[in-house]
Amino acid sequence: MSCNSVADQPVKRNKPDWLRVKLPIGETYKHVRGLVDTHKLHTICESGNCPNMGECWGAGTATFMILGNICTRSCGFCAVATGRPEPVDWDEPQRVAEAIHLMKVKHAVITSVDRDELKDGGAAIWYNTIRAVKTLNPDTTLETLIGDFKGKKEDIQRVIEAAPEVVSHNIETVERLTRQVRIQAKYWRSMEVIKTLKEGGMRTKSGIMLGLGETKEEVFQTLQNLKDNGCDVVTIGQYLQPTKKHLPVQRFVHPDEFAEYREAGYEMGLDYVESGPLVRSSYHSERHVFAGLGRKEWLLSKTNATL
Repeated sequence: MSCNSVADQPVKRNKPDWLRVKLPIGETYKHVRGLVDTHKLHTICESGNCPNMGECWGAGTATFMILGNICTRSCGFCAVATGRPEPVDWDEPQRVAEAIHLMKVKHAVITSVDRDELKDGGAAIWYNTIRAVKTLNPDTTLETLIGDFKGKKEDIQRVIEAAPEVVSHNIETVERLTRQVRIQAKYWRSMEVIKTLKEGGMRTKSGIMLGLGETKEEVFQTLQNLKDNGCDVVTIGQYLQPTKKHLPVQRFVHPDEFAEYREAGYEMGLDYVESGPLVRSSYHSERHVFAGLGRKEWLLSKTNATL
C-alpha cells in the first residue's frame, strides 16, 4: 500500500473490532431523541452518523449546523453536499438558541458549512448565533467549530467578539495531504486562524483524522505545529469513508497508536488531547471547556502508573 497519495485505490477493508459502537441507551438520550423527532430539529450528530451520538446526548451535549446544509467547498472526506447555498436565513440564530433551550443542552457545539460566496463568509450569522444562544441559555457552555473565513482576520474577529467558551478550527490532516483532503483549504492558513484566535484570547481547539495515508512523523509534526500556533485542545480520530465517492481509507489505525499520539501531544505541552478510533471533533467537548483538566488527569495517570 502506498502512503504517497490518498487517491490510491486500496482494497476494501473491513472495520476492526475496536470500531464497533455501543447502542445508545439512557433516559437523557431518550428524552433528547424524542425532542429532536417531535420538533424536527437538525443536529450534525444525526446527519453525520456520529458514533458517539448516544454518549454525547446522554451527557447533555449536542452539535448544530448553521448557514444551511450546502457547502461551497468540496472536501474529499465530507458528506455535506457541495453547490450553490440558499440565501442567508437571518432568523436562524434565534431558532438555534430556542432549540438548545428546548433540548436543555448543557453544552452546545455549533458548526457550519463554508460560505465562500458571502463577503464576510457568514461571520455576521456566526456572531448573531453565539449571542442569541448565550442570551437565551446563560448556563450553557458553547464551542464553535468554524471554517477559515479565507483567513480574513476581521471575520475571525467577529467570532472572538461574541466570546464563546471554545473556538475550534480543524486542520483535518497533515500538510502533505491537505490539497487532496481539503481541496480549497491551506494548511498554514488554518494554522494562522488558530494563532489569530489565541491572540484574541480564545481557548482554541483543532482536530485531525487518521487513516488517509499520513505517516507517524507527519502526525507528530502537525501536533507540534498546532502547539506552536497556540492550540489548546486537539482531537484525533479515525477517518471513515462516508460514501464510495469519498476518499478511501488507507488504513485503520490501532488504538495503541492513538495512545501514542495522546502521550506525544501532552509531552509537547498541549492542554487537552482526545485521541482514539471513535473520537470526533465534539467528543467529550463539554470537558474541553476547562483549562488544565486534561493535563491534570494525564499527570495523575502517570503518577499512579509509577506507584
